[in-house]
Amino acid sequence: MSPEERSQTILSLILQELDDDKAENVVTIPLAGKSDIADAMVIASGRSARHVGAMADKVLRRLKDAGLGRARIEGKTACDWVLIDAEDVIVHLFRPEVRDFYNLERVWSEAAHAPSKSDA
Repeated sequence: MSPEERSQTILSLILQELDDDKAENVVTIPLAGKSDIADAMVIASGRSARHVGAMADKVLRRLKDAGLGRARIEGKTACDWVLIDAEDVIVHLFRPEVRDFYNLERVWSEAAHAPSKSDA
């Protein structure tokens, strides 16, 4: 599998799991060519800390079942904001009020629309 196919597979698995788990306000921000940290960022909300934690567990399980289980997770103890580093895709799962406070969509959408490294 090429790196691009692997990245797209990871993103598709994550988005499908979030859809299955009724994640709210799912936003995907393409980062390919804009950042070295990942090819895409996914931001989504859960209705409660329990919902956020369950979604994070299920995303990790789906990646592992697909043989893509090298993801790392942060923030699982409180489940206000859970970060999953799935190599080519970064996932941020929030409780709604925490998501509103940090407003990552605005910050990263502006970065995603900046000139690419090769344009500079």
